[in-house]
Amino acid sequence: MAQYLSSRRVLILLAASALSLFSQGLAAQASAEKPRIIITADPELDDNNSLIRLILYSSDLQIEGLVYASSQFHWTGDGKGTQWFVPGREYDRFGMNECPCTSWRWAEGERFIHDIVEAYEKSYRNLKTHNPEYPSPEHLKSVIRFGNIKFDGDFSEDTPGSELIREKILDDQPGKLFITAWGGASTIARALYTIQRDFEFTEDWPEIEDKINRKVVLLPSGDQDDTFASYIRPNWPDIEYRQFRQVPNYGYGAQIRATAENAPYLTPAWMKENVSDRGELGELYRVWGDGKQMVEGDKVDYFGISGKTNEELKEMGYFVWMPVQEKGSWLGEGDNHTVMNMLGNGLRAFEAGTFGGWGGRSIVTTQPSVVAGMSSSGSADDMAATLSNQNRAQTDLEPFPNYFPAAQQDFAARMQWAVTPNFKDANHAPILKIEGPLTLMGSPGQKIKLHAFTSDPDGDEVSLSWFQTPVSGFGAKAEFAQTEGKSIELTLPKDAAAGQEIHVIVAAKDTGSPALTSYQRVVIRVKGQ
Repeated sequence: MAQYLSSRRVLILLAASALSLFSQGLAAQASAEKPRIIITADPELDDNNSLIRLILYSSDLQIEGLVYASSQFHWTGDGKGTQWFVPGREYDRFGMNECPCTSWRWAEGERFIHDIVEAYEKSYRNLKTHNPEYPSPEHLKSVIRFGNIKFDGDFSEDTPGSELIREKILDDQPGKLFITAWGGASTIARALYTIQRDFEFTEDWPEIEDKINRKVVLLPSGDQDDTFASYIRPNWPDIEYRQFRQVPNYGYGAQIRATAENAPYLTPAWMKENVSDRGELGELYRVWGDGKQMVEGDKVDYFGISGKTNEELKEMGYFVWMPVQEKGSWLGEGDNHTVMNMLGNGLRAFEAGTFGGWGGRSIVTTQPSVVAGMSSSGSADDMAATLSNQNRAQTDLEPFPNYFPAAQQDFAARMQWAVTPNFKDANHAPILKIEGPLTLMGSPGQKIKLHAFTSDPDGDEVSLSWFQTPVSGFGAKAEFAQTEGKSIELTLPKDAAAGQEIHVIVAAKDTGSPALTSYQRVVIRVKGQ
């Protein structure tokens, strides 16, 4: 009995030590900047799934708003029987001929954001055990608002959502304010419009306009209601827009032309084990053939139906724009690219769109593109071909690290945290630190030594690998003497020009299940001769 108690004390001490070490690492992360972010989303299936992932990373973020938005794909109507129709919208495609209409694909009493936050609340105690930085459910509930949802592209009135966005834009909190548009941008447009209306002809306008241009970063998931093109871009041309190449592909049809490395993370078996069967949040997560439908009778939403071919679904009256996939497999998280670079994984991707990370890299553009996917007027076969061509085109670009397996495994770990009450019964990412500053100056041809310290809160073995990551606008290549281990030496290119940057990533991967990866990025700026 005494020997048992002694062994038990040792286990308790080891667990306490691991938790303390992990908490110290999280404290260091918490002391760093957490991006301030507002999510605006319509009730699309992949918005639902993206929001579940986002909630699991709320420990990394300062969530300032969760706002219901309309789009050409979803709007509620005004409840007064007003007929609405804009040529070229989704409801004007596929030969549907169902509008003018009083609402479009919006469920009565829609509350998918509330549902997800409530599922988070039920998981909160477990999540907090694994990461003390998770925000309280009360905080997340307090920032839920309904935005401009009556009609797509209509920003003619103030709403609780637009007022929240306006308030956050004008506040004096430090740092950037990131605002996503997972649906249409009409709520964002209204917030900006009221600011312009109230201040444009005052003495304070130049200062206010400059503040907003420096502060706000818009993260559009396409232009889903034309408000970027019709109002925001013409009136706010100097606000930063970040659009990303979806590398990796988190969207609808990701399993179409998925690489051999990525395909296993999209299968029914992987989704069931790591996502669908993981508690309250897993229950809300949508997969192919799950028997659910966001809006009853929706002829565009056939994703919950299993055992039917594309042709059989068409005969049932559905407008089949995406080819049917295997039951239980990945459905889509098409808005992930707007937020995956905001996460505190050490890649620092939120600092600049050109840095790149789990959400890909910035596209150099002055205008959000029209949204792909459900806006297509083609058949399921046409959509499959389009997705394949897009994926192939991205593959032909400058090589970029494939972060999809690491992102999926990290997501799986957090889903596991949500249902695991004991710290020791789940895996946690390694703690990684670079010796010295993360931004350095170097001269062409100079040799630079880098050293990393790492530990693992679960006692797993950790392997370190180093690589240079491509950054938009900087093509200089460094030469590495070695790419494995805690210490490396690299040589800056002799022809590097002053002002160029070399971005070096160290990845620390553990042997836990699922295997998790942490990163640190070192930015080396080239000095003039």
